[in-house]
Amino acid sequence: MIRNASSALIPLREAANLLSGESAPVAPATVPLEAALGCIAAGAVVARSAVPAAMTAVRDGFAVEAAAVGGASAYAPIFLARPPPWVEAGQPLPSGTDAVLPPEGYADGTVVADIATREGVCGAGDDVADNARLIEAGTRIEPLHLLVLEAAGLETIDVRQPLLRVVTAGTSSLDTVSPLLRRLIARAGGVTEAVRARGVEDIVAAIRGGTADAVLVVGGSGFGRSDHSAAALGLAGEVRAHGIALRPGETTAVGSAAGRPVLLVPGRPEAALAAFLALGRPLIARLAGAQDRWPRRHVLVRKIVSSIGLSEVVFVRSGSEGVEPLGGAGLPLARLVQADGIVVVEPESEGFRAGEEAEVWAL
Repeated sequence: MIRNASSALIPLREAANLLSGESAPVAPATVPLEAALGCIAAGAVVARSAVPAAMTAVRDGFAVEAAAVGGASAYAPIFLARPPPWVEAGQPLPSGTDAVLPPEGYADGTVVADIATREGVCGAGDDVADNARLIEAGTRIEPLHLLVLEAAGLETIDVRQPLLRVVTAGTSSLDTVSPLLRRLIARAGGVTEAVRARGVEDIVAAIRGGTADAVLVVGGSGFGRSDHSAAALGLAGEVRAHGIALRPGETTAVGSAAGRPVLLVPGRPEAALAAFLALGRPLIARLAGAQDRWPRRHVLVRKIVSSIGLSEVVFVRSGSEGVEPLGGAGLPLARLVQADGIVVVEPESEGFRAGEEAEVWAL
C-alpha cells in the first residue's frame, strides 16, 4: 500500500490524542532517594522540620555573644575571662552564643575583631522552613532536589515511573535505535523492558505480553512486504491510525492493546526519534503525571523550509548566535548526533526565515 499524499495522513495532534487521550497517571511507588533521580514526584513533598533545627555555625571559629564583644578591634581588644568555645562549621552553637568569630578574631585571651549578631551562623529554618514545600507534584527530580530532600532528612519519596515495553520488530540484526529510545525513556522518567520479536505472531505476543503501562514497537511500521508491526497491532488490539502527517515518521502508527496505548515507530534513527519526541515523550509525561514541558524561543541562523500539510520535525544545534537547522528526513547519523533540540514546524507553515525566532524543544 502506498501512503504518500498528506491528505491521507492523520494530523499529528489527532494522532497524539488517539494515543494518549485516555491515559491516566500510573500508581505511585515509594523509592529510596538514591533511586529517585530523573523520576517524577507523585505528590508535593513537605519538610517535616526546620533545617537547621537550631542556630548553626557556617564557618570554623569561636562561638560568642555578639552584644558582649561588639566593637572589638586590634586597637580596642575586649578581654574575656574564659576562652570562648570553638565550633566547627555545621555544629549547633552553644547556649548563650549567637555569632562565630573567625579564628584570627580571638588571640591571647582577647577578642580583636568586631562581629555582629548572627554573623557566621545559619539560623533555625534558614535553609528550609518547617512545613516548607520542597517539591511540587509532577516535578522531575534533579540533583539539586535530592540535595534539599537529603538535607531535610528524607530517605524515600513517592514517584510515578511508567513501565514501557520496547519491542524491537525490525529484521536487522544490528539494533541501535531501541537502545537509544530506552535511554530517552529513562531520561523522561520511565523504565523499560526490552523484547525482540520477528514475524507477525511474535510481535502480537510481544505487544500483548508483560505488565507494562504502554508498548513501543520499533521498526516494521511501514507498508512493505517485510513490515509486520501494524498488522500485528491489529491482531493484538486496535490500530487507531497508521500513517501520520509527520516528517520524518510518516509510517508511525498508534493504537491500543490489552488496555494500554501502543506506539509503532519507524526503524530509521531520525524517523524513530522524531516520532518518539512528538508522540512517545508526551505519552510518558501523561503516564508519569509530569508537569508540562515548554519550548524556548531561539533565533535561527539559517532558514527552515517545510511543506504545507505536514508537521515537520527539524533537528537543530545550539550555537553562540542562535540555533542551526541540521535537517529532518534522511538526516545522516553524523549530523543527527550534533542535535540538541528540535523545531516542530506546524502543518500550516512553510517554515521560518533566517533570523526569525522559533520554538525549540530540548532533546
